[in-house]
Amino acid sequence: MNAGTDKWWVGVLALVIAVVGGFSVHFMSNSNSAPAPEPSTTTTATAPKEAPATPAVAAAPPVSSDYQRVRYDPIHFKPAIDKATDADCLKCHQEVLDTNTRDASPAGLKKTDTLAWYQTLATYEGEQMTFHQRHLTAPFIKKVANMSCTTCHQGNNPRDEVSGTAADSPTDLTMRKMVDPNTCLMCHGQFPYQNMGLPGPWHESGAAFQNNCLLCHAAIRTTRHKVNFLNAAGIEQEGVANSDSCYGCHGGRAWYRTSFPYPRHAWAGAGATVPDWAKDRPTESDLRFLIEGSKP
Repeated sequence: MNAGTDKWWVGVLALVIAVVGGFSVHFMSNSNSAPAPEPSTTTTATAPKEAPATPAVAAAPPVSSDYQRVRYDPIHFKPAIDKATDADCLKCHQEVLDTNTRDASPAGLKKTDTLAWYQTLATYEGEQMTFHQRHLTAPFIKKVANMSCTTCHQGNNPRDEVSGTAADSPTDLTMRKMVDPNTCLMCHGQFPYQNMGLPGPWHESGAAFQNNCLLCHAAIRTTRHKVNFLNAAGIEQEGVANSDSCYGCHGGRAWYRTSFPYPRHAWAGAGATVPDWAKDRPTESDLRFLIEGSKP
């Protein structure tokens, strides 16, 4: 066979393959297709079927068990968090009060054989308690304060780990799972003895004043503790009985090296002279801490 004959047979073979392949596909397609239904002469009325639930709705777990949904619940954001009660918070966070201190340290030291630092204070009675228990349910805190969950926890956008990462985040952002240090500083700052003209810290100079804060403060800066997280009457009562009740929040339980710049509220007999250290201080407490009914 010459080259021309070879090309002719190749062309014929290709044509046969194409025809046979097309016929096979057509035959298989028709054999797999359901036959067209014959026209029916009977009409049957059927009720319309309900639309099936969308997968997102059908698969959605209860809100209480869906961490992402709960995380973005409005109660964790302004303004809803400002109205949140302790009961609202403890629906999900009850463990902060139910969890107790360890019976023993990792090294094996039993808590009944040692004292926590706060147990050494004259104002503390009883066994060791956790951080949240001491701030919310301890006997002493109930006498002098009206602390709530939102006193410290103010909420934020969970997407923002630090302030300023989103265009709509406030510059004074307080973390939802963290606390603004200024809130802690109000009760855990240093004793500013220099502002009071004392020769040294209270634990060194207090004896010269009979260890009695009210020896001076019965007449000086008498407009005090008028905020919603403190019990002003209870503080005055405890202060008369034990000056450590005052000192505890004014240097005795300091976590920081600085003191809180408390607002300088006007009081009877204050006079017009303002010392240099107080000239830049506000004259009212933060708006969110004002007692309901006293807000401007």
